[in-house]
Amino acid sequence: MKRRKPRGFGVTLRDVARDSGVSTATVSIVLNNAPLARYIPAGTKDRIERAARKLGYGLKLTARIQRAKRNHTVGVMVFDLTDPYCTLILRGIENALYQTSFLPLFTDAHNQRGRFERYLEMLLARPVEGLIIIANWLFVDIELLADLEKRNIPAVMIGRELRTGSISSVMVDNEAGAHLAMEHLYSLGHRRIAFIRGPKMLGDSVPRWRGVRAFARSVGIEIDPSLVVDLPDSLDPNSGFEGGFRLTEDLLKHKKRFTALMAFDDLTAFGAIRGLARAGLKVPEDCSVIGFDDVIPAAFSAPSLTTVRQPMEALGSVAVGIAMEGINAAIEERELKAVHRKLAPELVVRESTRALS
Repeated sequence: MKRRKPRGFGVTLRDVARDSGVSTATVSIVLNNAPLARYIPAGTKDRIERAARKLGYGLKLTARIQRAKRNHTVGVMVFDLTDPYCTLILRGIENALYQTSFLPLFTDAHNQRGRFERYLEMLLARPVEGLIIIANWLFVDIELLADLEKRNIPAVMIGRELRTGSISSVMVDNEAGAHLAMEHLYSLGHRRIAFIRGPKMLGDSVPRWRGVRAFARSVGIEIDPSLVVDLPDSLDPNSGFEGGFRLTEDLLKHKKRFTALMAFDDLTAFGAIRGLARAGLKVPEDCSVIGFDDVIPAAFSAPSLTTVRQPMEALGSVAVGIAMEGINAAIEERELKAVHRKLAPELVVRESTRALS
């Protein structure tokens, strides 16, 4: 004879949210008596609590909270706070965590592996309920993150995908972004295009170059190898500017002829514009320049920079959503499943590109 499942077995926050007609986040705030609960109308609270009792969710809630030793904190690990790439992502993370009444514990690794390892150890010792990592090449060691899986702590990596275990990821579609940049330059009549590729150590470099080559093949453009240069590997987040400047100078010194330049990111594009100006060339009159990321200074530079925008605040907020789902799964003793999301980039046309005359 089949054993009857106890009342409340398998009931999740989403079930309570569906029954009470509110969001999962609101249900979580009310049932966990989080600080933001005081802003939720009494009628809504009552409806949520009645739905929880009816479904049997509340029967196990207290025991779950005690067993999980909840502290409503999420560790947020950043590779370098001075990198403009991180600023808007952090804003998205902070805004989303505020809505769920979770407190972020920010750590800055200063691009130092040892510092990252120490902070990771400290966060796991607290312990935090989830972890969000804005990744660079220092952070992608699978063995380094193995403790997260062992301890059943939901983790989300922004900017890098590790298809392993329960570590989730959210990132921009770099290949699609490079395709947008190439399509824009091609539509303006540019065929002699110089490329400053990203450092080999960075995960974004390969898909962006793959997008460039795929578009070139699709329209029959030949990429001149002598117009392709690579940024050197560096731990300095601002090295892109210096690299873009020096590499552009080198291209011009070797009498390489090009009408447009596609930079790995915005800082590299700013450096390239400086290099062109040093040689007496105007942007975009003599050479169009396009970047990638759309960091805050891109709109205010002179000329303002045409670029491929990463939805940085959305990257942060989506990462929080994935982390919250993982935290709820851990509380409800469901299996932690990795989620991998790619967000679409957007072309932002400004003053640094123009049609070939």
